[in-house]
Amino acid sequence: MRELATTLVRDALAAAVDAGDVVLAEVPEVRVERPRDPSHGDWATNVAMVSAKAAAMNPRQLAEAIAARMSGHQDVAAVEVAGPGFINIRLSANALQRVLTEVRLAGSGYGRVDEGGGRRVQVEFVSANPVGPMHVGHGRWAALGDSMARVLAHAGWLVEREFYINDQGVQMDTFAKSVAARYLELCGREVEFPEEGYRGAYITEIAREILQDEGEKWADAEPSGRESHFLERAYAQVLAHLEHVLHGMGVDFDVWFSERSLHVASPADGVTAVERTLARLKEAGHTYEHEGALWFRSTALGDDKDRVLKKADGSYTYFAADIAYHADKYDRGFDRVINIWGADHHGYVKRMEAAVAALGHEGKLTIVIGQLVNLFRGGEVVRMSKRTGEMVTFEDLLDEVGPDAARYFFLRRSTDQALDFDIALAKEQSSENPVFYVQYAHARICAILRKAAGADTADTTVDIAATATALVAGDAPLHLLASEPELALMRKLAEFPDVVEVAARQLAPNKLTRYAEELAASFHQFYTQCRVVDPDDADLTAARLYAVDATRIALATVLGLVGVSAPERM
Repeated sequence: MRELATTLVRDALAAAVDAGDVVLAEVPEVRVERPRDPSHGDWATNVAMVSAKAAAMNPRQLAEAIAARMSGHQDVAAVEVAGPGFINIRLSANALQRVLTEVRLAGSGYGRVDEGGGRRVQVEFVSANPVGPMHVGHGRWAALGDSMARVLAHAGWLVEREFYINDQGVQMDTFAKSVAARYLELCGREVEFPEEGYRGAYITEIAREILQDEGEKWADAEPSGRESHFLERAYAQVLAHLEHVLHGMGVDFDVWFSERSLHVASPADGVTAVERTLARLKEAGHTYEHEGALWFRSTALGDDKDRVLKKADGSYTYFAADIAYHADKYDRGFDRVINIWGADHHGYVKRMEAAVAALGHEGKLTIVIGQLVNLFRGGEVVRMSKRTGEMVTFEDLLDEVGPDAARYFFLRRSTDQALDFDIALAKEQSSENPVFYVQYAHARICAILRKAAGADTADTTVDIAATATALVAGDAPLHLLASEPELALMRKLAEFPDVVEVAARQLAPNKLTRYAEELAASFHQFYTQCRVVDPDDADLTAARLYAVDATRIALATVLGLVGVSAPERM
């Protein structure tokens, strides 16, 4: 529809020039946008205002000359000039009816755009420390990252999902000591628990599994050997659990990248990835030494202060490893890298952007800061799990509300806003629950198609797509769809490609959930006011079934982009 509106304006301006009504050396680029107020039409353009000087005309006069050339076109229902020279265009029913055909021909590919042009993008998200269960914020970032990946793929990008495993550093040593202490306690030994240790019940459960599988043989072992063994076993166990929980919400990663690997010397030259990356920065003049430490000149690249890469004691900072990790990303050939970080990493953004610029990839990194989640139940704040008496984990929430509601609610707000998640609402089966409202629209459509095919019984299994194909004729008399509810539904369907493009460009899956709710509302209104299956009017029934099936396809597609199922029965 954007392309159609653009062509209408461009052709009208060209016709006005050819007729001598307008004098322009060349027809300028035409841009059209959807008006903020739908009552102003389907599309608007300011081409007259930006071209008036070159045409030596008053902007409004030029707009009227262009509008005159569009008036009467079969795809234009109305065109008017507003304000200082805006042109508002309302498309005809004929143009909107063609959208239905476009949707049904495209199927699940409806709304695809080529914003990515086949370029490669990596989306790195969640990346939780493998030392315990994920918190609810991780769940939000999982939904955001996976949905961003889905919509980017729909917008023409080649997408790879990656989880960065923070399996190097002090937190891993603390994790091992915590498990070892609980193991010794279970063996009946008195032990002083590490002051900074992890105290969650899951640590005891891990220790208990080790005791059950391997007995008390580690109780008298040398501490470093015991902790080393426990670390590897517990780390693998937690990582497998993280993968299992994420998979339960439909989030699967293409790559699980270990931070440890950055510190392992290459067999080829005996150099680690961290050492190799720092050598690159040094050679490019981005480092200097001060008081025995190696520093990165990040202030020269927009950061508020320079950063230490290698401490005076010879150990590397986390930042050094992060730079090496990003160097590895670009060495793998990604045209763009997207990181989703928690709100506590906000102060880390500038230094990472500076590092990427120093590596020669300025402008190819996007960092999205995901704000945290506040849990409520019927208006009351929820902080503790009823089952364990500890923090409510991401897994707890999934178990209670299910993956569809969790994903949908996580995606309803912009990433830069804290999210209030009402557990009671997410479980409610009513129109007040937005995911239920949208899914119910899809299920209702499937029921209409089954009924029209004479197969609407509870014990009948029906292939909805095949039923729709057999039921809905390709030559349905779509010209009969001209009432306001029908036109409103078609207008909403026509918006989808633009929604995909904006959601991909802005990395904003919340645009998709908003659209899903608007499309469901348009359908419910259509269904309320328009009898779909009319035994006294076969032609109108055929046309409305066509529109209903196009809506089914669009709803299933947008729900797929946010990772939520499109149920056929509810």
